[in-house]
Amino acid sequence: MNSAPRRATYEDLLKVPDILIAEIVDGELITSPRPASPHAFAASVVMQDVGPFSRQLGGPGEPPGGWWILFEPELHLRNDILVPDLAGWRREHLPVLRDVPYFEQAPDWVCEVVSPSTGQIDRVRKMPIYAREQVGYIWLVDPLQRTLEVYRLEGQRWLLVSTYGDTESPC
Repeated sequence: MNSAPRRATYEDLLKVPDILIAEIVDGELITSPRPASPHAFAASVVMQDVGPFSRQLGGPGEPPGGWWILFEPELHLRNDILVPDLAGWRREHLPVLRDVPYFEQAPDWVCEVVSPSTGQIDRVRKMPIYAREQVGYIWLVDPLQRTLEVYRLEGQRWLLVSTYGDTESPC
């Protein structure tokens, strides 16, 4: 008699050492090492480019403003727990950034920095979850290939809007 594998729980995730990033994708506990320097640098550069959008409207950062953009927020999306490299919520959808350990509201935008060890998970397993949760945009940054792929959600499918390489920038 074959029994189905046990679905991972939040308690399982909490037992993972802090030196790893832990996610639950489709009921499976997935752990990844903390990012290597190319990955960390790429995420930092993207944050620098989109950072001005995180400023409050009407303040010193006048337009563009209007977003909450966070590094590695923990997202609880139904039974899945994801940790994108960056995520952003429009302030009109999330007016107040509360002091919480995780977010149950899907972001409007995510950015995943793909690496040889995480690329397949990001593309094959996490992108469908982001689509199910109606995340409007996803950026996939590949620091080794020096590319950025910009996707927009159309219904339940991702539409590749643009691809950038090396010195090109969408910002």
